[in-house]
Amino acid sequence: MTPFAAELIGTMFLILLGNGVVANVVLKSTKGCNSGWMVITTGWALSVFAGVVIAAPYSGAHLNPVVTLALAITGKFNWDQVGLFILAQLLGAMLGAFLVWLLYKPHFDSTEDSLSQLAVFSTGPAIRHPVSNLFSEAVGTFVLIFVIFSFTNPEIGNEKTPIGMGALGALPVAFLVWGIGLSLGGTTGYAINPARDLGPRLMHTLLPLKNKCSSDWQYAWIPILGPVLGASAAALLYMVLQK
Repeated sequence: MTPFAAELIGTMFLILLGNGVVANVVLKSTKGCNSGWMVITTGWALSVFAGVVIAAPYSGAHLNPVVTLALAITGKFNWDQVGLFILAQLLGAMLGAFLVWLLYKPHFDSTEDSLSQLAVFSTGPAIRHPVSNLFSEAVGTFVLIFVIFSFTNPEIGNEKTPIGMGALGALPVAFLVWGIGLSLGGTTGYAINPARDLGPRLMHTLLPLKNKCSSDWQYAWIPILGPVLGASAAALLYMVLQK
C-alpha cells in the first residue's frame, strides 16, 4: 500500500467509525439513540485505534493534517510530502462521511432535527463564543500533539511517526483521544483534526439530506485554525525542550 492510499483508507475508517458512533447516538430510532457522551468518546477512541492500525505500517498513520504539520515542523517528516498527505486525509474523511450517510440513510430520513443531522458530519460549539471555541480546539490539539511526541523514541530520528507500529503503538493514541474527549471535548466536540471536520462538512453540503440545514460554514474556520495553532505550539515547545 502506498503512503497516500494508507492515509486515505486509514482516515476513511477513522471517520466511518467516529462519525458512525455519533450517528448511532443522535439519529432517530437507532439502537444507540441517546446513549450519550461516553459512547461517543469511546467510539471515537476506537476509531482512532482502527485507523492507526491500518495505516501505520505504510504511512505512519498521521490521519490528521496537524499531525503531519507538527512532524514537519520538528523535522520528523519531509515538507514536500505534507500537501500529499493532507489531500489523502481530506479525501478519506469525505469518503468515510459518505459511507456513514449511506449506512444510516433511513435514520437520517426519519430525523427531523436538522442540527442533529449536521452533528453527525461536523463539530459545533456547545456555547457559541469564537474566541473561547478557538482556544478550546487549540488546547485540545496541543495536548494531542505534545503527548504524541512524548511517545517518541529519540533514537529513531526521522521516522514517519513518533509512535510504534501496529496495535500496541495505536493503543496509547486511542487512550489519549478518549481522554481528550472526556476531559476537554464538551465545549466544541473536539475536532482536533481539520480533515475530520472539513471533509464531512463538505459532504453535508453536497449530499441530498432530507430536512437539511445550513452546513454552518461561518464556524468552520475554528476547527481548522484552532488545531493548526495548537499543533504548532506543541511542536515548537517540544523542540525547545529537546535542546
